Amino acid sequence: MRLTTLGDLLLDVIVRLEDQLELGADRAAETRVGAGGQAANVAAWAAALGATASFVGKRGADAAGEIATRELSSHGVDVLGPVEGSTGVVVSIAQAGDRALASDRGAASGLAGSELQQEWFVCDVLHVSGYALLAEPAASAALRAAAMARQSGAAITLDLSAWTLIDEAFRSRAIGLRPDLVFATEAEREAFGVFETRWVVKRGADGVVFDGEEFAVVLTDLVDPTGAGDAFAAGFLVGGVQLGLETAARCCAKLGAMP
Repeated sequence: MRLTTLGDLLLDVIVRLEDQLELGADRAAETRVGAGGQAANVAAWAAALGATASFVGKRGADAAGEIATRELSSHGVDVLGPVEGSTGVVVSIAQAGDRALASDRGAASGLAGSELQQEWFVCDVLHVSGYALLAEPAASAALRAAAMARQSGAAITLDLSAWTLIDEAFRSRAIGLRPDLVFATEAEREAFGVFETRWVVKRGADGVVFDGEEFAVVLTDLVDPTGAGDAFAAGFLVGGVQLGLETAARCCAKLGAMP
């Protein structure tokens, strides 16, 4: 299977806490710094599962970009796209089985359609991160990438990414992408509204719903849920719902969003 993802390659800073943060106080934490970003995570997990995986996006010409690119490449992913500006950083605070994100997308939103090359999108599936649809020129680049991928017969999939980011502009761009399949949490599905496509609805500990059928989670020791949805998407695209759930469990059992 040939999978191409489009979106962000960022520097992830994962912070695992036992106690609540307080202004003016210091708390002990377990941390990890490395490559992240939704599209990059999906590509890394897909490669780990045996797919031929490529990532397309703009990353910064800085030390953070070098670290992120080196790590993603080490997972067997072909890293494509222009290099300029500063690399984005996402801080993930993991606590009590959940996480909160603080995101700086950096150069990722600056990807332009004119910077894309047709050969990057010769694939079976193009998976688009919803973060790519948040702002121009990356949103228009995502639409152009989908058109290029369709020329090679690829299916288009989309992850809505975050319910707090869904507005009319995002909704219009997502519909214009004409995805064959959409990944969403229950909150994202509700926020998006009516859209005729196939949905994979992620429900956390309650598993997922696909084509009207409910699937239970694979039990695991929960260390850090960061990237679990990305791991699930990779597994689903490579081998179906059960592989997706197994891959999400693998992700949750360790610190960090990549394999």
